[in-house]
Amino acid sequence: MGNMEYNCGFTNDNKWFRYRAAAIIVEEGCVLFAGNEKDDYYYSIGGAVHMGETAEDAVKREVFEETGIKYELDHLAVIHENFFNENMGALKGMDCHEIAFYFMMKPRGTKELNSDSYTQGVRESMHWLPISELDNYKAFPTFMKDYLQTEHTGVEHIVTDERIQKKMVDKI
Repeated sequence: MGNMEYNCGFTNDNKWFRYRAAAIIVEEGCVLFAGNEKDDYYYSIGGAVHMGETAEDAVKREVFEETGIKYELDHLAVIHENFFNENMGALKGMDCHEIAFYFMMKPRGTKELNSDSYTQGVRESMHWLPISELDNYKAFPTFMKDYLQTEHTGVEHIVTDERIQKKMVDKI
């Protein structure tokens, strides 16, 4: 088998599930998102938790893989239940369900990164998006702007449902 990593997730027919760990990294009024040459949107820094790995270890690993920086963890901020239909790429046509633990990372006081990251063979780029202007970007998760502009204590539980609801037509 070699040292193949097993992601915590599975596919069953057209259903896709993933357990993900993600980072909220804020510097100078901006929050860090990733993008790539293939997709037309920005997404949070993070990735699938591996079998036997804690969410904390997963987020530290993912942040380092994507930014080249060993950010320190501050606290667990959000548990996000995310439902969506994927219409692009490998998950096209899939009914997706993701549970993500979002960790607030400790700011470093600099936006300097050392990024050289690829996702599924496509080059990734890091983007510092101004929190006050997040509405102007196609950035997921969509809760990020409101979350970052309000005070929080403890862990927030957020559910996002972006599935295209299929209209049920009753046959009489």
